[in-house]
Order: sequence, then structure tokens, then C-alpha cells
Amino acid sequence: MCSIQRLNEAYEYLRDRGKVHTKKELAEAMGANRVNISKAFNGDEKYLTKSFLTRFNSTFGNVFNIGWLLGEDDKNMLRIGGDDEAVAKIIEFMNFPFVSQRAYAGYTSGFADPEYIESLPTVAFPVDHSPMGNYMVFEVKGDSMYDGTHESYIEGDLLLCREIKMDLWAESKLHFKKWDFVIVTGEGVLVKRIINHDVAGHKITIHSLNPAYPDKDIDLTEVRQILNVISMMRPRRR
Repeated sequence: MCSIQRLNEAYEYLRDRGKVHTKKELAEAMGANRVNISKAFNGDEKYLTKSFLTRFNSTFGNVFNIGWLLGEDDKNMLRIGGDDEAVAKIIEFMNFPFVSQRAYAGYTSGFADPEYIESLPTVAFPVDHSPMGNYMVFEVKGDSMYDGTHESYIEGDLLLCREIKMDLWAESKLHFKKWDFVIVTGEGVLVKRIINHDVAGHKITIHSLNPAYPDKDIDLTEVRQILNVISMMRPRRR
């Protein structure tokens, strides 16, 4: 694995945990120039240096194994031991607002109303860090995301999701190759993959795992909320 791949993997780890959401936020956290950050992530050897990687790591409490980050150790991305050992472990359960299948219709109009959100029941999910941002749990409805593989979602699955700020998906391309999504429109709540994001054309193309459901373009002016699917719990069934 090359230095660029290691840096990007570490960056995605931070994004998963809500520490940063964009390269702009990363630059601000490091106190660095955004152009220099971009050059480092593009593999420019003048910027992707040992000093840069050490600074990147120290900005986030030296959570990463610096030997791994520098390409000297292939064993562990995370630094094991001390206060950082908890990073890779479940540390607690937290309660999050829960949108059941029956609540889909109400959620499309109430998602921005704090009183409505507070009125929702909650579900406890295991977490390995203190979440930053707006998190919700959605119950999967229907079979559009079922194709018989391990990547499928089954009706009744519970999905812990993190909201993506609107300015991020309205002005820049979503990282759709890494995530599945919950997409909220005026017509309902959808659990889908996104296979294309036309930023200039203000539209996304959604994809279902079940081949019976065709791909569909959605105008982003009709979208009220987009959330990443972070993790899943599946009730026991026979």
C-alpha cells in the first residue's frame, strides 16, 4: 500500500467518525493551506512528507500507528495502547431517534422540526466513539435493496445514519463509492446506492441491489435530506 492510499484510508477513518467531513475541514484542523493539503493527497512528494504525516497524526491525538502511516509497519493502522486503545472497541450504547417504516410519511415533513424529532422513539446502537453530527436510525422497508448477497438489506434491518450537510452535496460530489444512503424526498424515505452525482446538473442516480428495480435519476431540488448508512443491526429471525 503506497503513502497516498494510507493517507486516504486514515482520512476516511476520520470521516467515518465525524472528526472531519471535507479536506477543507482537515486543512483548518491542521492549520494548513488547502492547496498544500490537496497536493499532499495527490501524491506530490514535496508535500506528502514524513513531516506532513506526523503533523496529520498529531492533529488527531496520534490515533494512528505512525509506522503504518509512514509505510514502515503493515500491521495496524491504529496505535494500540494507552488512551487510544478504545478507538477500535465498542465503548458504549447510545440512543438515537428512530424512524420506523410506519413513520416514513411523517418524517418527510417533520425531519427539520426539533419537536418532531424529540417525539420519536429511540433505539440503542453500539458506538466506538462519541458521534459528531446529526444521527438517525431508519428501519428498512421493502425488498429493493435485497439481492441475496451479504451486502443486502432486509426489511426490518435497522440502519444508523449520519446526515450530510446540504451544502456538501449541493456544491460538491458525494463520496458515493464508499457508502449506501438514506435519501429523503417529499415522496418518501429511500434506502439506496448512488451510482452517479451530477453536481452541475443537480441530480443523482440511485440504484437498487434488487434487479427488479431500475436505476432512477432524482433532481436534487426534490431532495430534503441525505444521510450516510454508518452501521446496521439485524433483528434475529428464523
